[in-house]
Amino acid sequence: MGGKRRDAAADRAAITAAAERLLTGTPLRSRTGRLTAGELAVEAGLRRDVVYQHADLVESYQAQVRVRDAVPEAMADLARELDKTREELQRAKEELAAERRTTAFLRRAVTELSIENEALRSSGRGQADVTPLAERRLRDGFTCS
Repeated sequence: MGGKRRDAAADRAAITAAAERLLTGTPLRSRTGRLTAGELAVEAGLRRDVVYQHADLVESYQAQVRVRDAVPEAMADLARELDKTREELQRAKEELAAERRTTAFLRRAVTELSIENEALRSSGRGQADVTPLAERRLRDGFTCS
């Protein structure tokens, strides 16, 4: 039952090249490009049992896949902090926009009241009913500072 002996060096080279192609996202034989040991065998053009005879290569490939998919905890912390900062920035932008609308309204109100006050003063009407602010402050004991 002896068949043709396999060239172990050629098999190893095929597995190594297949692993590299899968990890870089440029498979030649694999239809899905998934990073599994089964797809490694397909990409290498070898039977599974032949690929698993080179357990060190399969384990190395699987370790590279895990490292590729794993996110270091420090990076995950930074990503969470970035998300939090973006949310805070959005809230600050919304608050700033609201404050700007309020400020614009108050500027218009002050302008209109100033115009109305000047018109009343120049017409001479209503001076008996209107107490200038400076006189009221002095009378009530408030000082401008």
